[in-house]
Amino acid sequence: QREFTQKKTFTSWINSILAKHTPPYVISDLYTDIQQGHLLLDLLEVLSGQHLPREKGFNIFQCRSNIENALTFLKSRSLKLINIHVADIIEGKPSIVLGLIWTIIFHFHIEELARTLACTYNQPSLGCSSAVDSSPKASRSAKKSAKIKERWKMSATKALLLWAKEQCSLHGSINVTDFKSSWRSGLPFLAIIQTLRPGLVDLEKAKARSNKENLTEAFRIAELELNIPRLLEPEDVDIMNPDEKSIMTYVAQFLQYSRNSPESEEDMREIVREAMSWLAAQEKKLAKLLIDTENETYYQMYKKMMSFMEAFNEGKKPFLPLLSSKRSEAEWSEGQQQIIEEWDKLISQINEWKVKLDQMLPSPLDSIEAWLQEVEHLEAEDLPDLQDPFKAMFVFREIIVIFKSLMDCFDSHLDALQSFKNEDEKNTPLVLPEKLEEMKRRFSNIRFTNFNTFLEYHYGLCSAIANELMLKLNIWDMKYGTKESVESLLESW
Repeated sequence: QREFTQKKTFTSWINSILAKHTPPYVISDLYTDIQQGHLLLDLLEVLSGQHLPREKGFNIFQCRSNIENALTFLKSRSLKLINIHVADIIEGKPSIVLGLIWTIIFHFHIEELARTLACTYNQPSLGCSSAVDSSPKASRSAKKSAKIKERWKMSATKALLLWAKEQCSLHGSINVTDFKSSWRSGLPFLAIIQTLRPGLVDLEKAKARSNKENLTEAFRIAELELNIPRLLEPEDVDIMNPDEKSIMTYVAQFLQYSRNSPESEEDMREIVREAMSWLAAQEKKLAKLLIDTENETYYQMYKKMMSFMEAFNEGKKPFLPLLSSKRSEAEWSEGQQQIIEEWDKLISQINEWKVKLDQMLPSPLDSIEAWLQEVEHLEAEDLPDLQDPFKAMFVFREIIVIFKSLMDCFDSHLDALQSFKNEDEKNTPLVLPEKLEEMKRRFSNIRFTNFNTFLEYHYGLCSAIANELMLKLNIWDMKYGTKESVESLLESW
């Protein structure tokens, strides 16, 4: 299934690139079409803008020469081509061909786009002042250079994920933690579309639809309105473990779209003026609401909060492109800086109000809400990137213990929520049904992501143990002299 999805996705992506070739053309079977070498050279020429040497014929020697030229070009750009050989490509071996195409996609498509975000998210970048150690000693070390390259590769993935998170965060509780099951509902795709082109989707209606309906809608709108090629089908994503590389390839196209849609200076100034006026009005409205509801019941306060948030979410739509791209530019005008500060201030006030409301929930909903927030916070946190594997082992063990103790309470909290009697002695509702439904949805999300989160923590722990072991082995790979001194070292360790 994974190989089939990758082949389909990568083929569609290649065709979207070859549409820019002169003359444009389409491939039908990746494994067969790549064997002659011309496809590889055409693809790399479009992506790099360079003219590459090639043999014009199609006999076996000319095909081999063309593939060698393509691989030589990739190696000249410091790309690792592990176990990728000319003979395997000529034979059309699926795993080798897919591995090669993914290397090309990651370098020329994802990494190049994420590079524009790297300094933004404080990730090591080849063109960023926060890049890892660039001392002469480090630059002479091939091993360190390889590690830096690998860390940047991880950072490109992380930068793309952070960008996707930022687009979704503007639409409430839609959260993405990976490029796998987080996208299964289709809501993240729709949220990104709504951020890039406000008004194209109705997220509230989408929350009531099936995964397949949302995915179909998202792919249709992206293709028709944003001109983003349809690389995926709903059945590729709405499965237990979707293919990470295929989803990354598709999501990167939305980032590409956002980079290709610059605003003119005059338009930007007008948007800033309108946004500042709207933000000031919202701040006054919120302040008045806080005073008016000070002595009201939880039910009344929550109802008014929902009304405020509904109007707020509708009113912010025209300014979403400005807010979502607030970290994509190196320099901002004074007005743009001000709007960012006012937005953050208003969001902080809204969040404080929400915290106050959560604390007013009747028992046992207050403790259930606190538990939900603790689990969600833990799941949303990035895995620690510690350079000391010994410290990393302890950190990951601690996280696993905390997460396990939280998940031990899952069933009891869910039972308490489901059995909660939502009325007082006068048969008056204590909590809006919408709040109870929202809490139940969050339980479903946690149940769905629980296993993946647990696996990530264990992967981090195992990686730390493996790194610590390699450090010890490297230390031992020295001459200590007598057998007794080596045994003594082993015993002390």
